[in-house]
Amino acid sequence: MSNIIDSSSHSHNLSNLGNNLSSPHKTRMRTHLCGELCEAQVGEEVSICGWVNKRRDHGKLIFVDLRDYSGIVQVVFDPNFNSFSHEIAKKVRGEFVIKVDGVVKRRDEATINYKIKTGKIEVFAKKVSILSEAETPPFIIENRENVDETTRLKYRYIDLRSEEMQNNLRLKHSVMMATREFLNSKGFVEIETPILAKSTPEGARDFLVPSRLNPGRFYALPQSPQLFKQILMFSGFDRCYQIARCFRDEDLRADRQPEFTQIDLEMSFVEMEDVIETIEGLIYFIFKKVLGKELKVPFERINWNESIEKYGTDKPDLRYGLLIRDISDIFGTSGLKIFKDVLQKDGKVKALVVNEHSHGNSMEFTRRELDEFVNVAKSFGASGLVWMKVENDKIQSPIAKFLSAKEEEELTRTLDLKEKDLVLIVADESSKSSKILGSLRTYIAEKLNLLNKDEFKFVWIVNFPLFEWDEKENRLSPTHHPFTKPDMHTINLLESDPLKVKSLAYDIVLNGEEIGGGSIRIDDAKLQRKIFKMLGIEDEEIEKNFGFFLKSLEYGVPPHGGIAIGLDRLVMLLGRLESIREVIAFPKTQSAVCMLTNSPSEVKEEQLKEVFIKVVDGS
Repeated sequence: MSNIIDSSSHSHNLSNLGNNLSSPHKTRMRTHLCGELCEAQVGEEVSICGWVNKRRDHGKLIFVDLRDYSGIVQVVFDPNFNSFSHEIAKKVRGEFVIKVDGVVKRRDEATINYKIKTGKIEVFAKKVSILSEAETPPFIIENRENVDETTRLKYRYIDLRSEEMQNNLRLKHSVMMATREFLNSKGFVEIETPILAKSTPEGARDFLVPSRLNPGRFYALPQSPQLFKQILMFSGFDRCYQIARCFRDEDLRADRQPEFTQIDLEMSFVEMEDVIETIEGLIYFIFKKVLGKELKVPFERINWNESIEKYGTDKPDLRYGLLIRDISDIFGTSGLKIFKDVLQKDGKVKALVVNEHSHGNSMEFTRRELDEFVNVAKSFGASGLVWMKVENDKIQSPIAKFLSAKEEEELTRTLDLKEKDLVLIVADESSKSSKILGSLRTYIAEKLNLLNKDEFKFVWIVNFPLFEWDEKENRLSPTHHPFTKPDMHTINLLESDPLKVKSLAYDIVLNGEEIGGGSIRIDDAKLQRKIFKMLGIEDEEIEKNFGFFLKSLEYGVPPHGGIAIGLDRLVMLLGRLESIREVIAFPKTQSAVCMLTNSPSEVKEEQLKEVFIKVVDGS
């Protein structure tokens, strides 16, 4: 092959630029993408490139399904059409990368493949070039759902070729593009904040980075850009955003990774309503732009207390009913020991009603299924579960004979019980009984197929408590983070009864998943210092970790607030996926290992010496 470069082939005049813009995928190697060919190209000569998805040798004719990210097209190698290409086609195998020059022809009616969008045409090859050979892949891409995830992550470059992963990551790209378009139109400025930052303990563990130039000192990878985006408000930028990488060294689960992406934004001179309205506009725009769906706005709002009481969680799924009911009053004078003992200790008796209205179908629960509910409730922390069901207008239950006629009548009236209704009851401390029934509510919804995966139900949770009690540490802990502003209506309780102080915080929940949280921020240095002290942070630690931030609060600070939306989690839900690993190109496993690169890994002793670190035996 000649190494002489023809300068004329590299000229970029205006007409070439116009062609590139009108056909962005056209290159000097291809004229079309595989999946964009259609009947309009019949009779045209085209050049296409891609991976061999499948090869079928019928003796005289060889058929190759050629794949790129846009789809698949069938290529026909006919020796009568071009014998040389037919010989080369005999050598190709799955995942070979090839270039085909050929003619688009219409398929016979009997051979049309309606399963693919190019199924009405095929390309008869005139010339084929093998660009890259391939070993036999570790799994068949079309069968990825039946492949162990560890294998798919190890060979991620194979997995990413699948239609599912291509669609997932392109969906994420579309959401990011829509986010930028909307926020830019609303006067937001996209500003980057540091990745090498200061360790400012905010809940999760920091990932630490040693500084070679400053021996014995460390940067921390940011858990979020929280302090920086607040300081940008102090600096007069009015409103800013970034699609930010965040890092938290915590235990993983399906919707959590050690590094993830947030849509982080902050606004000046705003109240809570302004931030909520902006986010509703953003999400409405994303759904309309990316999915073609129109959401109903404004979204529903629920007070935190009400959410806990009715749903047993501050992340309620509103796609189905199954509300938790407090029935303590019915058993106020009950002789039933299981209820009486709990009520005497200021506990609560709460119930979940499963009926045809919540289920949508006629129900017949077997004794085995009822025992299963009991065992599931115990796995959620319940000491026991009482079940009742209505049969022949009578309550049937292991405790039925202990119920008085008045209690049975009040249960029927209060819970509006009807034939075949099932009642599940937990008696315990109030928040614990709600939490157990909340978990049971989710379990039952999944078991009875109450989850409509094509439905998107948003809800705001508001009026959070400012603090919660950390039993393990035996101290106050921030419900959100220590920069959240207290509600001025309850701030007078800050010293006398801090657990009753409400905050100006708000979470947005989609289908039972928290996708974002934010708050109006503290804008007074004295109040911020006081909150730190209430959280048990000593003066020396305050100055060491937050001194720079407290100083910045002393030079004129606007009222401000913001929010962070979990981009990975949002895209996961939009794509109706089960794990955020499906929307991250190179994710970690649940043990925080990258199977592709086998990291984290050991490093050379010389590297450790450069940053003044010595590894000790952690066993």
